Amino acid sequence: MDRSEDIALFRYGIIRAAADEGLTKAKRGLVVRALAAQAHTAPSGQEVQVSRQTIDRWVRAYRKGGYAALRPGPRRVEPRTPPEALELACQLRKEDPARSGAHIAEVLRAAQGWSPHPRTLERHFKVLGLSRAALSGANVAFGRFQADYPNELWTGDALHGPVIAGRKAVLFAFIDDCSRLITGHRWSYTEDTLAAEFALRRGILARGLPSTCYLDNGSPFICRQLLRALAVLGVRLVHSKPGRPEGRGKIERFFRTVRGQFLVEVAHSDIPSLDVLEERFVAWVEQSYHRRQHSETGEAPIERFSRLAQPRFPDQELLREAFLFSETRTVTKLATVSLFANSYEVDAALVGRKVELVFDPFNLEKVVVRYMGRDFGLAVPQKIGRHSHPMAKPKAEAGPPTGIDYLGLLEARHKAELGRLIGYRDMGSDIAEARGGE
Repeated sequence: MDRSEDIALFRYGIIRAAADEGLTKAKRGLVVRALAAQAHTAPSGQEVQVSRQTIDRWVRAYRKGGYAALRPGPRRVEPRTPPEALELACQLRKEDPARSGAHIAEVLRAAQGWSPHPRTLERHFKVLGLSRAALSGANVAFGRFQADYPNELWTGDALHGPVIAGRKAVLFAFIDDCSRLITGHRWSYTEDTLAAEFALRRGILARGLPSTCYLDNGSPFICRQLLRALAVLGVRLVHSKPGRPEGRGKIERFFRTVRGQFLVEVAHSDIPSLDVLEERFVAWVEQSYHRRQHSETGEAPIERFSRLAQPRFPDQELLREAFLFSETRTVTKLATVSLFANSYEVDAALVGRKVELVFDPFNLEKVVVRYMGRDFGLAVPQKIGRHSHPMAKPKAEAGPPTGIDYLGLLEARHKAELGRLIGYRDMGSDIAEARGGE
């Protein structure tokens, strides 16, 4: 992914909430003001603030041209900010920490006829430890937040589970904040983005699109492939800050339930393979967890979700596009590109250009070439040594069976009642065709 893609994702992450068509002008103003007052992590890793005018401009661009319109234009060389102007701005901030960057810029213009941009000032304040939060000792906390309706907020995380067939199993799960329903999950042997994406995709197919995903800073959740998927689907992404896991209590509580009620029984059940573990987990979630009254909501998760949810499902082609992988490469003088030790020939008109290669991680023989958002056909394979992405690892062989107990009974009851896994697509309509695409 090139710099322009990183910047587009950064801008999208900021304006997603403000771009909601359902907001009134007054509510949008409140959202934009709140966003302008926050510090945001730029692609460079620095904490920056963005002015209201800039956020409004990005929102207009996104509405007019979609995600592609958030890509920056060519760089422009701008003069450096005079140090004396920055020093005076720092004195104004120290004199009264309540002054915003925009207000300090106004004071500078009134005093000397010119001022750096408020965003430049806020970046400078942040580097020097002069942010308003740092000077006032303000501490932001989530408190006991609860979403108002299903699919407003999903929280995702990973749990290290038992050893199955000689390997450690990892559970990826997403929980709906309003209903406490487990929207999507996946047991895997690898703690990587592919497993996280599988759980998310399963949840979207079965429960609909979330408005926001709240994830931690683990490597599976900060991979640019997952960021791309959420951006394409129009899902707002929020990452918890390192060392400050506020707002993650619901998923952590669910994992405690998994340990105390599911994993404790795994030791007494016949779990010879990861597929069997997945089947038993589905049965436990649907037969036990989803049907039991939750102590905070007073309702069973499936009842609350069914009563309040109005799920939105994405177009299948959009969903497929979202979960393709993307890499950026520069076309050589021979009109070729390299991708994971494979060599491909592309259109000769692209020589010297940086192109986007879009592909299914399980099939590196079919790679689509794009330049500046336009398709330039398929890359022609010249030398194929790897047929799938390094993360797309084959399944391990199943181990010998051991015995059946509580979880086996749950699975049998689950299959007897339903005949197949619950999908809930359109709250009762058949999703067999959608599941066939997984």
